[in-house]
Amino acid sequence: MVCAPQTDRVSPSTTSATAPAPLTDRPSATGMPLRDTALAVLVALIWGVNFVVIHAGLQVVPPLLFVALRFVLVCLPAVFFVPPPRAGWRVVVLIGMFMSLGQFALMYVAMHLGMPTGLTPLVIQVQVLFTVLLAAVALHERPRRSQIAGVLIGLAGLAVVAAGRASSAPVVPLLLVVAAAGSWAIGNVVARTAQASSGLSLVVWSGLVVPVPMAVLSYLIEGPAAIGAALTHLTPVVIASALFTAWLSSLLGYGIWNTLLSRHPAGSVVPFAMLVPVAGMASAFLVLGERSKPLEMLGGVVLLVGVGISLLPGNRPIRT
Repeated sequence: MVCAPQTDRVSPSTTSATAPAPLTDRPSATGMPLRDTALAVLVALIWGVNFVVIHAGLQVVPPLLFVALRFVLVCLPAVFFVPPPRAGWRVVVLIGMFMSLGQFALMYVAMHLGMPTGLTPLVIQVQVLFTVLLAAVALHERPRRSQIAGVLIGLAGLAVVAAGRASSAPVVPLLLVVAAAGSWAIGNVVARTAQASSGLSLVVWSGLVVPVPMAVLSYLIEGPAAIGAALTHLTPVVIASALFTAWLSSLLGYGIWNTLLSRHPAGSVVPFAMLVPVAGMASAFLVLGERSKPLEMLGGVVLLVGVGISLLPGNRPIRT
C-alpha cells in the first residue's frame, strides 16, 4: 500500500474534506442520516394520525364515496405533472385495483361498521406477513427462516386479536381489515414485478383506477340520497380530512417513503412502519378516548413481534 507523504501544512481542500458533517447528515443508530431518520418518523406519524382523520371524515361521508373523493384528490392535479410510470398499463391497473381500490374500500367500510380506529392500523400490518407468503407462491421467492417464524408468530397474534374482538363485538369489521391487508399484499407483489423508478408515479397513475368504480358502487350501495346529503354537507372538517388523506398521507407520505427506499436498504427504512400502529393507537386514545381491550392489545403486540421478526435481515432462505 502506498501512502502519501505527510506534511505539516494543511491545504484548504483538505480542511474542507475533513470538516465534520452537518448534524443532520451524520448517521444515526439506524445507519441513515439523522435527517432521513426524522423523515421516516414523520411519515410514520402522518400514516398513524391518518386513521383518526379518516374516522372524522366517515362521520359525514359514506365510506365508498369517501374513497372516491380521496383518490380524485390524489390524482388531480398531480396526474398532469407526474410522468407515467415505466411499467405496463396492465400492471398499473392491477396495482390500482388491489393496493388502492381494494385495500381502502375494505378498510373504510370496516371502520364505518365499527372497527376501532386505533386497532385498524395495527391489524393492517398483517399485510407484511401476507406479502411474504404471496411472494413465495407467485414470485418463487424463498422465505428466510426469520420470515417463516415471523409469519407464524404474527398469524398467532392475529388469532388472539380476533378472539378478543369476537368476545365483545362483531368480528366482520376485523375480517374486512384482514381482507384489506390481503388486497394490499397482492398489490405489493404486483408492484415488485413493475420495477418502476418512481413510486409516486405509481401512486398517482394507479389511483386513476379508483374514482369511477367507487362512485358507481357508492351510487348502487350507499344510494343517491346518502351521496347528495354528504356532498351538500361538506364541512371544513370533512374537506380537511379528504385533503389530509390524499395530499399528506398518499402523496407526501409515499413520496418521502419511496425516496428513502431509493437511498437506503429496505431493512433500514421498512421497520419504521412499525411506528404506524403506535402512532395510530396513541392518536385514537388522545383524540377519541379510545381504549383497546387487554386481549386485543396482547394479540396486537404478538402480531407486531411477528412482523418485526419477518423484517429482520440475514438468515438463509429455506431450501426447497
